[in-house]
Amino acid sequence: NTVTDIVLANNDFSILRAAVTRAGLADALKTGTLTVFAPNDAAFIASGFSLATVNTLDVNTLKAVLQYHVLGTTILSSAIPTASNTEVTTLGGGKAFVTKNAGGVSVNGAKVISADISADNGVIHVIDRVILPPSRTLLQLAQDSPDLTFLVAALTKVIQANPTVGVTVTSVLTGTTPYTVFAPTNAAFQATPFNTIAVINAASGATLTTLTNVLLAHVVPGRVFSTNLASGTVTTAGTAPITITVGKEGVQVRGAGNGTNNANVTAANLTATNGVVHVIDRVIIP
Repeated sequence: NTVTDIVLANNDFSILRAAVTRAGLADALKTGTLTVFAPNDAAFIASGFSLATVNTLDVNTLKAVLQYHVLGTTILSSAIPTASNTEVTTLGGGKAFVTKNAGGVSVNGAKVISADISADNGVIHVIDRVILPPSRTLLQLAQDSPDLTFLVAALTKVIQANPTVGVTVTSVLTGTTPYTVFAPTNAAFQATPFNTIAVINAASGATLTTLTNVLLAHVVPGRVFSTNLASGTVTTAGTAPITITVGKEGVQVRGAGNGTNNANVTAANLTATNGVVHVIDRVIIP
């Protein structure tokens, strides 16, 4: 009754089963002493991975993703410390971050929905999302997203036009100290005076200062996954406070200049090497 046997026998793991087989990891999950954070079929689908998608992925990429879900020791849920972002080393050598709080246990923001499924060679914790090993900085992650081109243009403008602040912005987005970025979509920028990339590129003087302050209001120190978020006021990299509200409808963020106009988190826990990105549908006004 190894980890592989359980995955092969459980119909909720049909996509995981296909992924393990395609990646050639079936034998590896029969040996050793393991902890597996196992996405079920619903988790794969919620993360954009169907059975057909898995069967077309590059084998090495798929193997790296699966190894990111596995630890080389057995850790029961009772042994996980009550803390945010306890760093663990995965089977592929990458770092993942486990949180245990009043909301339960999560890894990189993916919640454990069924814990401590015992196997002869370890334990399985079922999670509600697929977690991806980070390979890009915060800046690279934004640059690679077609829905964040306005944000990238604004960041580029500030970095190029204001050397002092640009150094800060660059260090936040590409450094080793972790930060969390609430990233407004292109549509979010289009609902503000910075409604075209041409306007962003032409910013100068007081307008450029405003743009800079707006960008810094979207950055919070630390690696804050969705399961680390709590309602309250936090200070941003620009020192302006923002208010976070966690409720049944999801997570909302508001700056002092937003009034009652909340920004909603529409995509959470995009993991970078130096932090995490949450996509939002409005621009936060400090």
